[in-house]
Amino acid sequence: MFLPTTPDELKRLGWDALDVILVSGDSYIDSPQIGVAVIGKTLLNAGFRVGIIAQPGETDIGRLGQPRLFWGVTAGSVDSMVANYTALKKRRKSDDYTPGGVNNRRPDRASIVYANWIRRFAKPSRPIVLGGIEASLRRVPHYDYWDNKIRRSLLFDAKADFLLYGMAEKATLALAQALRDGRDPREVRGLCYIAREKRDGHLELPNYETVASDKMAFIEMFHTFYRNTDPVSAKGLCQRHADRWLIHNPPMPYETQAELDAVYALDYERAQHPFYEKQGPVRALETIRFSISTHRGCYGECNFCAIGVHEGRTVRSRSADSILREAKQITRHPQFKGIIHDLGGPTANMYGFECNRKLQHGACPNKRCLYPAVCPQLPVNYHPLLDVLRRVRSLPGVKKVFVASGIRYDMGLTDDYLRELVVHHVSGQVKVAPEHTNAAVLTLMGKPGVDALLRFKKRFDELSRTAGKPQFLTYYLIAAHPGCTEAEMTELKRFTREQLHIRPEQVQIFTPTPSTYSTLMYYTEMDPWTRQPIRVEKDLHRKERQKQIVVRKD
Repeated sequence: MFLPTTPDELKRLGWDALDVILVSGDSYIDSPQIGVAVIGKTLLNAGFRVGIIAQPGETDIGRLGQPRLFWGVTAGSVDSMVANYTALKKRRKSDDYTPGGVNNRRPDRASIVYANWIRRFAKPSRPIVLGGIEASLRRVPHYDYWDNKIRRSLLFDAKADFLLYGMAEKATLALAQALRDGRDPREVRGLCYIAREKRDGHLELPNYETVASDKMAFIEMFHTFYRNTDPVSAKGLCQRHADRWLIHNPPMPYETQAELDAVYALDYERAQHPFYEKQGPVRALETIRFSISTHRGCYGECNFCAIGVHEGRTVRSRSADSILREAKQITRHPQFKGIIHDLGGPTANMYGFECNRKLQHGACPNKRCLYPAVCPQLPVNYHPLLDVLRRVRSLPGVKKVFVASGIRYDMGLTDDYLRELVVHHVSGQVKVAPEHTNAAVLTLMGKPGVDALLRFKKRFDELSRTAGKPQFLTYYLIAAHPGCTEAEMTELKRFTREQLHIRPEQVQIFTPTPSTYSTLMYYTEMDPWTRQPIRVEKDLHRKERQKQIVVRKD
């Protein structure tokens, strides 16, 4: 069933009131790929009455009344400022999560706007709880590219009661149970709140006023924050904002495989709610309706990427049986034509293995899994992934299973895995993300050098020719990353022409999103580990010029 979004649906269900109302900046797409749907179905499965109000205007916010327990507010699947503006700060015209595709329904700083509307409607309001990627990455003071300043924790700007960060099914359920049972919810892990006093046993970060004016203090704050994002080893954090304190509890423990399987076993419609479908289709459904997530988390730790801070640096894999069950459900969908569009995750080839040391002691504080080279403690093993791919493509009704998620080409790709990928799971192209080719820029990005890329390309091309398949690689590249100038982009242009034999089209201009190391570099104009100055391009016209060096025709 869909979660109710109108008063008529509440009447049909016989519900006089809701326990939780979720407010989202996306249309309501009932899919295991959409966070607000997963949270709603998790709460429903635990016996709570849950409704959703998607992309509301101010007058819509109260159409389901006031919840008994709390309001859950999310800007949606994308930070609202990223959804609304390009890297050159131009207003985006389209939105894949809005009916009809026109970007006219998601307000800037949606979490703040929705929280304000709720308080105007409900006086006094039930607790307002922020969640989703916008809240997760803005939970501590952060550099905001659009304001060009350090903003406070989103909790203060939204005047919300709680903030749940990360993949928050377990934390949301614990919060709901605590509020229902009359217990203090401030003990829930994965939760932030505001207090009058700091909390004993939590690490104290430099206060907001200091980090907002002192770049060195902001660097130290971010290092401490980042080191305390792994639930195995993290300590709680606290930070003074004027006369109040941000209390940041340690992360909720990662999902066990059984818990992760249970999330994907819930009943999802894999469709947009009919109330919103009348307003137009959502483009996001074209790719996610018949896609399957095999795992969560990523230990790549690219410096420009926020997955590690939001989803975690430890990969949690679903069981093969869970993935098979979901694939079988997909084959019974009336609109399924035999094509599973993606079987993957944040990085497709990280399924099925993890570092035992990390699982026991948490992520290494001064060492990364893949950079500058793959750690020997990481037991790379593609047999579980190969088994899943073969079993899914053998199901009755399945014609093709594509791997559309990007792959890490520096992770000891075996011929068995590559051959399987090339022969059975490529829709004509494979996505890889070298991002750049200059050694200094790659170091600042936390990405491997070009040797691994060239080895991978050579073997991919050989296997494709042997299979008689005209397949190619799609390369994602970044312009105007910290440390990159027009000289490095000219070098990148030469490499793509002479070594890759392409004229790139997938070149994006770096966007400084909250809570990444690359954004830290952008704001401070320093290498955060050496404190040495780095060149950072901040002029919008020169950023565009960097991109055009690579994409323009000679």
